[in-house]
Amino acid sequence: MRDREGLNPTGSSKDCVTNNRRIIVKVPASTANLGPGFDTLGMALSLYSWIEMSVPRTGETVIDLVGDGWAGIPLDKSNLIYKVAQLVFAEAGVEVRELYIAMYSDIPLTRGLGSSATAIVGALAAANALIGSPLSDDRLFQIATKLEGHPDNVGASLFGGIVVSAWDGKRAEMVRLEPHSDLEVLVAIPAFQLSTEKARDALPSQIVRTDAVFNVASSSLLVAALASGNLELLGYAMRDRIHQPYRAALIPGMTEILDKATDYGALGAALSGAGPTLLALVDTNSLRKAELERFLVRTLAKEGIQAETMWLKPCGAGPQISVLQDRETGGSLLERIKGEVKA
Repeated sequence: MRDREGLNPTGSSKDCVTNNRRIIVKVPASTANLGPGFDTLGMALSLYSWIEMSVPRTGETVIDLVGDGWAGIPLDKSNLIYKVAQLVFAEAGVEVRELYIAMYSDIPLTRGLGSSATAIVGALAAANALIGSPLSDDRLFQIATKLEGHPDNVGASLFGGIVVSAWDGKRAEMVRLEPHSDLEVLVAIPAFQLSTEKARDALPSQIVRTDAVFNVASSSLLVAALASGNLELLGYAMRDRIHQPYRAALIPGMTEILDKATDYGALGAALSGAGPTLLALVDTNSLRKAELERFLVRTLAKEGIQAETMWLKPCGAGPQISVLQDRETGGSLLERIKGEVKA
């Protein structure tokens, strides 16, 4: 929920301390591209990160990363969440120099499920709520797109559902589609990380015209199929020639999965974002889910790759914001979200 009481958007850090707000934001993961929609299509998924933000009573910034998997993430003011929050405060004309930030995430890092976009969107939403939500969702979207460098993941995490987006380097625009109620997502998450930079370095600097035309046609058909609920077209429409073939060498077994997943009951399959996670879209009423899951795990195992599988749903909502007042501020983040987390 959004809480607009208390702070004047041009208030001072003293106002923030007086209000004693504690913000908890739950942000969905995302998958991008969906095959041919390179840097333009994204879908929110039912896998989440939580960010807590408040003004510390100690007067010093504290960053608490809860759980495992945070090695190498800074715990000082160079932390991404802190820096993104400061962008919001500067935009709103508010000074809040010291913050308490806690984060817990079920989204694995650098696996192609939008972990960095989730951190950006969560930080934007939490900081905005902390000062009374003076910035519009569109303004948050513009900031997030500039920070991420493309609008697909951040758009999906910010607005939920399926987001069709475009960015010309100055302004991002998007249209949100409601996911079909029968759509389900199977992800296979390999037990290794793949940086976006490495995955982008694998791409050619130029593509031939026939491949460009192929992808324009495929992505157009894919958007139409998703908008109309024509799920039978997904396998045909999710084919890609401009990024997945070039990244295949980084993820052994990927080509076989993309080529054959529909033979095992998938509606269509794709590399999730920059990878290495692979996803299959599935009709929730399918009787072949176990068969498809075995195929993904077996195909990666043949290449010596262990993978965790998850059955997810498209997430229809963006950040869910809880604004707690002083009397409610006891307890840790993990205690507050217990029952929602995977662990």
